Amino acid sequence: MGLAITNKTFDKYFGFLRRLDNNSKKRLIVKLTESIGNECKDPFKLKSIYGAWEDNKDSDEIIAEIRNSRINNHDIEEF
Repeated sequence: MGLAITNKTFDKYFGFLRRLDNNSKKRLIVKLTESIGNECKDPFKLKSIYGAWEDNKDSDEIIAEIRNSRINNHDIEEF
């Protein structure tokens, strides 16, 4: 399974690619053609980009750690 793009996005890419010289276009065609039918060895899984916080601390400890790491600076700089 690969990344699907909308027609609008495709048109934007094509607007850029249309300006390539013929040799570059041919090389791109060859690369795209070779990629068709080749299944991805490690398919991209959306779950891999997000997850839950994992920690042994309870919520009170985490909140205290955040509060203790804050720096309060009441010095006002003059212009």
